[in-house]
Amino acid sequence: ESEVISTITAICALAIALITSALLPVDIFLVSFMKYPNGTYKVSISSANTSRQIEDTVLYGYYTLYSIILFCVFLWIPFVYFYYEERDDDNMNKCSVKNALKYTVGFVIVCIVLLLIGAFVPLEPPPAQNSTQWEKVQYLFEELGSSHGLPALSFSISSLTLIGMLAVITYTAYGMSVLPLNLIKGTRSVAYERLENTEDIDDVEHQIENLKSKCKDGRPLSSRDRNNLQELEGKLQVLRRRGRHLEIAERNCCTKVGSALRPLKILMGIFFVMVALLFIVALFISNLDKALHSAGISSGFIIFGTNLTNPLNELLLALQPVFPLDYILITVITMYFVLTSMAGIRNMGIWFFWIRLYKIRPKRTRPQALLFLCMILLLIVLHTSYMIYSLAPQYVMYGSQKYLVQVRKNVSISMYFYQCTVTRSYLFLHKFWFFSTIYYFGNWAFIGAFLIGLVVSCCRGKKSVIEGEVEADDSDISDDEYMH
Repeated sequence: ESEVISTITAICALAIALITSALLPVDIFLVSFMKYPNGTYKVSISSANTSRQIEDTVLYGYYTLYSIILFCVFLWIPFVYFYYEERDDDNMNKCSVKNALKYTVGFVIVCIVLLLIGAFVPLEPPPAQNSTQWEKVQYLFEELGSSHGLPALSFSISSLTLIGMLAVITYTAYGMSVLPLNLIKGTRSVAYERLENTEDIDDVEHQIENLKSKCKDGRPLSSRDRNNLQELEGKLQVLRRRGRHLEIAERNCCTKVGSALRPLKILMGIFFVMVALLFIVALFISNLDKALHSAGISSGFIIFGTNLTNPLNELLLALQPVFPLDYILITVITMYFVLTSMAGIRNMGIWFFWIRLYKIRPKRTRPQALLFLCMILLLIVLHTSYMIYSLAPQYVMYGSQKYLVQVRKNVSISMYFYQCTVTRSYLFLHKFWFFSTIYYFGNWAFIGAFLIGLVVSCCRGKKSVIEGEVEADDSDISDDEYMH
């Protein structure tokens, strides 16, 4: 049953997430725009005040959008989710709203705790041990006031990005392998599936007749035979429902068009495989660069520049002189992550550890599952900013900025760290070193999950043309509504 509130919530939350990801190219463009190609600052923005105004404008944009994301994750989406959960159990709308608000309070408390932790975690060395208690408290408040709340918001968003990293490792990595391979392999023949389904129906009907023949003389069936008969009748019901769906699929014009576009799907699948391999290679080189040239775990594996040739980073830098090709590529990368994530969720369903919570199926997704899907995609898009930094670190940090090199006695002294302006996105994501360390190891886990998913997808056969449409727990009523 279609629910307006869940649909609107999903659309609005995903729109906010995508708009936030679109702020990254704007951030990169502004820091690149500050300089000429020769490395000198433009006269109009050479002053510190003008440069600070541009940086603050972007920062306030992140403040606004990230605050809206916190509102969606910790208040709006949980409230709508619990509202539908309570309404399923109790049709009284007043009770549903009251109970939904009660459960949502827990999420609000978690948000407040994260903000307080981020606000009061000192980023500067604390006062000496012999300081008074009041000096220590005053130091904490000075830390909070001097940062304008940036660490508080950064800590909360980084915590959500950490959850998004788990979703990326679980769903996006698998989706990057299953989506192209499904396009290449295609689906099974509808005619063959109908023939196979008819044979299965005949076989199950024969087994049911054999069981029922045992009680023709009036003797009752044993408990084992009764259980077997009940299972066979349920299986027969699913097979007949499956036969109806296959019959509709065979007459459907979309199936015929899909067969005609088979060569195009194969080409798209090959293209997606090449894109996925490019991302994995770029991510591997970036992580290897951090492992070899960073200061290690205590610094969050942060490096200011690239020491190994990264293909995606070089591609973005090469496209940047031709406006707006690099920003189009960033947008395509973001949408690619969203598309592959949806493919992964569509094939796997929504799980909590080993428990499968919801299935994502066309025209049959529950409102709660839609909200879960929305939440997962929002967190994945949130993590996309760090993923793009991992894929192209130099481009995300400095854009196309160049710096002047001072030559003294034939010795070049690189001053890029002091002469170039770092993007606000980079500073926002790397405010706390321990999050960067976790993201670093998460990238290795992402590479491993992709390779495992690639092997699993290669070993699986072609999927059914009605994949996910028929399940054993579907009712005949819902099936009839689907038919109409």
